[in-house]
Amino acid sequence: MTAAAVVVNEPGGHLVASTIDVPPPAGTWVRVRVMASGVCNADIGTAAARNPGAGFPVTPGHEVAGVITELGDGVEGWAVGDRVAVGWFGGSCGHCVLCRDGDVVHCPDRRVPGQSYPGGWAESITVPADALARIPDGLDFFEAAPFGCAGVTVFNAVRQAGVRAGGRVAVFGLGGLGHLAVQFAARLGYHTTAISRGAGRAEAAERLGAHHYIDSSVEEPGAALARRGGADLIVYSASSTEPVSELLAGLRVHGQITLLGADANSVAIPTSQLVLNGIKVTGHLTGSPRDTEEAMQFAVNTGVRPVIERLPLEKAGDAVARLKTGAPRFRIVLDATEAR
Repeated sequence: MTAAAVVVNEPGGHLVASTIDVPPPAGTWVRVRVMASGVCNADIGTAAARNPGAGFPVTPGHEVAGVITELGDGVEGWAVGDRVAVGWFGGSCGHCVLCRDGDVVHCPDRRVPGQSYPGGWAESITVPADALARIPDGLDFFEAAPFGCAGVTVFNAVRQAGVRAGGRVAVFGLGGLGHLAVQFAARLGYHTTAISRGAGRAEAAERLGAHHYIDSSVEEPGAALARRGGADLIVYSASSTEPVSELLAGLRVHGQITLLGADANSVAIPTSQLVLNGIKVTGHLTGSPRDTEEAMQFAVNTGVRPVIERLPLEKAGDAVARLKTGAPRFRIVLDATEAR
């Protein structure tokens, strides 16, 4: 079958509306009718199409929410009509040591929608069944789509850090990831501080659940955190790692900073801080489909929701352009239903 999609046809080319072939699901793959598809910073690189893993045309998109329309003959546990999400984790080998340990997101043969096979900026997508997460009642498709990447990433970053009950969590960056991290940290019962640039973000931070706001354009955020008693965990959601070294001053003894983004730079860490204060600097990738289900169910139970802007599917190029400037407040989700 064919489907409307937004694709890139050459390295560095423009995103254009097109029609693509959607293969029928074989074996343990399924076909999903896409209802909503998120736009993520990682999609900027995919849309540049410099190293197309699945060849041209490239169809980006790895935050997908939709409905199963067809099953491969080896699929078990899923049915046509199930509401599902597909995220950055798009399948794994299932038999390597990491997969057998349950760490599927670090499988060396993991798949990523938009990179390993055509992604979700389309009416329809064919994916491995092991990439599916079940969307709970209480979330619509547009709310569910960002949980496949942004939502599960920050949910795991906060809950897996081992912060004691009632501890202090700071979130650096109040964008597509950070606005969800603030909500999760506050709903998990942590004293939550949001850090961003500009006094205009303070009101938004408070609405999201932050107890305090630090304007990093006015004061050094690490020093400001230290004056407020320090943080047990700093969730770092900004794209540039330049501020990381200064932020270390804001960690409590045995505190941890978790980096969610990566650039080409290095982070300078004084060994005295590592040794004398026992701090940790770590990175975090994403989560499994089961983690995504838990993040969505927690959101339903506690009222966590992505703040989104909707754009029609054919406006994906505009969405990427806005994302490059940091304009969205806070997440863009493409409406694939209008393409039909």
